[in-house]
Amino acid sequence: MSYYLKHLQVVAERFDEALTSQGFDSVLIYAGQPRVAFLDDNAYPYRVNPFFKYWVPVTESPKSFIFYRKGEKPRVFLFQARDFWHAQPQLPPGEWKEACDVTIIDNLASVRSALGKELENTALLGETFPPIDEWPVAAINPQGLIDHLHFQRAVKTEWEIDNMRKANVLAARGHNAARDAFFAGKSELEINQAYLQAMKFRETQVPYNSIVALNQHGAVLHYDVYDPEAPAEHRSFLIDAGAYYNGYCADITRSYAAKDGFYAELIEAVDTAEQAIIADVQPGVSYLDLHVSMHQKIAQILAEFGFFKVDANTIYERGYTRAFFPHGLGHFIGLQVHDVGGFLKNAQGDAFERNPQHPFLRLLREVEENQVFTIEPGIYVVDQLLEEFDGNEDFNWNRIAELRPFGGVRIEDSVRVTANGAENITRDAFTSLQ
Repeated sequence: MSYYLKHLQVVAERFDEALTSQGFDSVLIYAGQPRVAFLDDNAYPYRVNPFFKYWVPVTESPKSFIFYRKGEKPRVFLFQARDFWHAQPQLPPGEWKEACDVTIIDNLASVRSALGKELENTALLGETFPPIDEWPVAAINPQGLIDHLHFQRAVKTEWEIDNMRKANVLAARGHNAARDAFFAGKSELEINQAYLQAMKFRETQVPYNSIVALNQHGAVLHYDVYDPEAPAEHRSFLIDAGAYYNGYCADITRSYAAKDGFYAELIEAVDTAEQAIIADVQPGVSYLDLHVSMHQKIAQILAEFGFFKVDANTIYERGYTRAFFPHGLGHFIGLQVHDVGGFLKNAQGDAFERNPQHPFLRLLREVEENQVFTIEPGIYVVDQLLEEFDGNEDFNWNRIAELRPFGGVRIEDSVRVTANGAENITRDAFTSLQ
């Protein structure tokens, strides 16, 4: 049996379990549709409902549905408008067409007519637009059902992992092109265009706004301005950019120095620490423990590079690392960049409370085989975060000022948990392109 057919079997089993636990016979998943801008007739870019692409690798067919009744073959209603204004969606080939009962529709009312009374004990998952919001379903987006499915989704099938490998190869190709554009002295806008061109993507086809940051812009964690003019001097480059493959995400960050020296050595130190944390990944460890261990490694780097006048243990114990590494170590990744279920203790929806010392950490679960998550440590000079320490004599402010023109460093890979360690999906993708 192929990876996809095995995946479809797992998805059906997970939905059977979730539907039974919540007392529903069936589920209707709406792919969604573009929203039109206020007082306009142009739509925002469309993003498919992740539950829809969980079943089938169809990401560009808005107004479509999947209907699944426990133990039965999924029914896919693909919307093809009778419309001479727009091109019809190009559906990907593959086994999904044979594995599902596929019906072509040109209006939403035909779905309601086809399902009839079956809707009465059906849960609807997705955004609701007229007339769907008035259909006689049992529930719309019931939280218990969503929690159950989100908890299960944290463990990936081989089909999902293979799609993420391919997404990482695409993104790595784009990253290599962006790196070359940086060393050629291009602007942020030109670097971003080189990234997209290398993958043959439109800007709306990447999973998130790429972060393309030169020099001090690297200190803005979600910088996506894309300055069209190149700076007078290229000192540093931080790129956080991803790709989709069959609706599955890559999310990669790399930092580059224009020349050898202090900043280049800092990149190497963060890269070494990141790989050391990945070497500690295995089933049964706590992701929070990995995050804390990374803070301790960041403290060591800060001490070794002279950013403080106190030792690494003191830097960590006094919470200073959080001013330089303010975000979490990483997050689940899959159908969504920040994939779901990171706070869930179980399928019943019980959740971990956010750790007050690490409020931005998106993943608190124990590590399990076939989870896929990112590992992304960083060190930045963020003046807003340093304000509370103004005048603190533990800090070497002159050394910190040396880093400010470079912005910061971040390194990010996606890793799959194996039975006794981790597969670095991202590093393998870069290696495949050599």
